[in-house]
Amino acid sequence: MIYADNAATTKMSEAAIQAMVSAMSEVYGNPSSLYGIGQKAREALEKARGEIADIIGADPKEIYFTSGGSEADNQALRSAAELGKKSGKMHIVSTAFEHHAILHTLQKLEKEGFEVSYLDVHENGIVLPEEVAAAIREDSCLVTVMYANNEIGTIQPIREIGAICRERGVLFHTDAVQALGHIPVNVEDDNIDMLSSSAHKFHGPKGVGFLYARKGIRLSNLIEGGAQERGKRAGTENVPGILSMAAALKEAVSKMDANAVFLSGIRDRLIDGLLGIPHSALNGDRVKRLPGNVNFCFEGIEGESLLLLLDDKGIQASSGSACTSGSLDPSHVLLAIGRVHDVAHGSLRLSIDEGITEADADYIIRSVSEVVEYLRGFSPIWRDLMAGKKDFILF
Repeated sequence: MIYADNAATTKMSEAAIQAMVSAMSEVYGNPSSLYGIGQKAREALEKARGEIADIIGADPKEIYFTSGGSEADNQALRSAAELGKKSGKMHIVSTAFEHHAILHTLQKLEKEGFEVSYLDVHENGIVLPEEVAAAIREDSCLVTVMYANNEIGTIQPIREIGAICRERGVLFHTDAVQALGHIPVNVEDDNIDMLSSSAHKFHGPKGVGFLYARKGIRLSNLIEGGAQERGKRAGTENVPGILSMAAALKEAVSKMDANAVFLSGIRDRLIDGLLGIPHSALNGDRVKRLPGNVNFCFEGIEGESLLLLLDDKGIQASSGSACTSGSLDPSHVLLAIGRVHDVAHGSLRLSIDEGITEADADYIIRSVSEVVEYLRGFSPIWRDLMAGKKDFILF
């Protein structure tokens, strides 16, 4: 089996598993309790908080543990919106290809009276800093732009966007769920005010993540009940998950440079091979993308059929975000970069990790080529294209 859907979730590392097992047996107390085993859990929790803070260049008091990236996104946007409303600023700047945890929250805020400017990301899947600057207004309270896209893997000019926001006095949030652990992220250097992350994207456990919020930003509570997380996230902390997340992130960062070099080579091998398929196209910038991300469109086929037949060949991949896998609509990300509906339906996302080999990559290329040719063999759309009844879009 070749697992090529690491953007959806990753396999837990041995370091993460060991940290979780150890926490379950050795620091099982409630960290809010005053007796010994509770305080032992508290010490372990704060140690993990400090380790995560060090990795992203933050202060431990700026780290708030959550159930994952979606919760962190929601709390960041809700907090900025409430702060903006108090000062009469009800305009938000974002992009058309954010994760749905961002987009759906923005849609709810629009119903509450906020105005949102959704920037184009252009054909290469990159947000232009100058367009962010032009979109910021006197009544803007927040700019939220993802660090790296979850479908096409394009890396955004976060540092430049953050600098613009800092200069204009507007809060800047980034969804770094796909970026952290895979490329360098530093909240100070990148001028980030709030950042969301999720452990299961860097070989940690599911159901745990964190929100970074710069000192001075007053967070709004999504969950009420107790005084955990300095009163900003009620509920007994998931100590085993948090310790496991810290272990996974430390390991991922320690191997990041070497993994990036290796994965970029395999990624480019896959891209070169898949470009040999007629009427196919790479989605997003070829260079400014995550080391392990390859996203293609193939004209004349349906992505769902492609995935099922690849699964029969032992290749696990996706056609887009796992959060929208039940939808029959084409990817909003691909539509945002200008792909038409018919082409966007025929998409494939391969997200690889360090366990892949060159032989695996070559097998993927052969398999995708065979399946695409097979599917086109009985596709009425393909027959019309070949007969000249329709014009090709991808060349």
